[in-house]
Amino acid sequence: MTTNQRPLHSGHGAQTTAREVLGDTRLDGAVAVVTGGYAGIGLETTRALAAAGATVIVPARTPDKARAALAAMERVEIESLDLGDPSSIDTFAARFVASGRPLHMLVNNAGIMATPLVRDARGFESQLATNHLGHFQLTARLWPALRKAGGARVVSLSSGGHAYSGVDFEDPHFERRPYDKWIAYGQAKTANALFALALDARGEAHRVRAFSVHPGGIVTELMRYMSDEEARAAVDNFNAVSRLKTAEQGAATSVWCATSKQLDGMGGVYCEDVDIAEAVPADFSGRRGVRPWAMARDLGERLWTKSEEWTGVTFTA
Repeated sequence: MTTNQRPLHSGHGAQTTAREVLGDTRLDGAVAVVTGGYAGIGLETTRALAAAGATVIVPARTPDKARAALAAMERVEIESLDLGDPSSIDTFAARFVASGRPLHMLVNNAGIMATPLVRDARGFESQLATNHLGHFQLTARLWPALRKAGGARVVSLSSGGHAYSGVDFEDPHFERRPYDKWIAYGQAKTANALFALALDARGEAHRVRAFSVHPGGIVTELMRYMSDEEARAAVDNFNAVSRLKTAEQGAATSVWCATSKQLDGMGGVYCEDVDIAEAVPADFSGRRGVRPWAMARDLGERLWTKSEEWTGVTFTA
């Protein structure tokens, strides 16, 4: 069974910016957490939400870098967090929950792409561990604050790169198969989409809705592990089939999913270009749309069970 992926014809598009999505909308009194919210599309997500009146907490692996990037912004708080370190995740989340504040928006934006094979302390492949498992644990630990909001949204940053691979449940951490950095990236981005799908199924009764997002092709620090030749080829490839986006445009779909009334009562969908994406077949050759393996409920449930097993973390009722 798959979700009902159907564009809303939102009135926005690929060139819409995060500020344009918000328009005159005010978010005064709302609290957001944006991981990686101090660089690239994360920075623009933070900027847009804070400008609309939200208080934005930016957990950062390098707080000094975050302070430099966010110094001029009001209503922004910087915390320490390393998504690759389970104890760091628990410490950050415990501080936030203990503050008693509700959490209206959680934007799981931070990530790594096309890295060499690196394993964390648990032996898990780093792209799946950082992009998916770190955010799985973070969301679980922040669950009481999300429920307390009385209406919250969780945005999971996926990518069109999910088309490279589904989740290989037989060898997710490349212990037996040869490591391919792009297959690993695709697997992690599929995991981000499946996480949103399964989270939404659990959160709906508590008014916590979840979405996954493809921000589009953007030149950011995410490309730092690519060689100059790979980066040039990627840019040329994007420009051949669609326009590269600015960071402001790349943040638009995240901000739309986190705030738009057009999505009231909805969730568990994969979005791109500030709309719900079209479901496309497995053999689709284009860049747009979401593939079946990223929207299958049974795969989402299977990943959820494995994620609880891998992390030792379960969501409280």
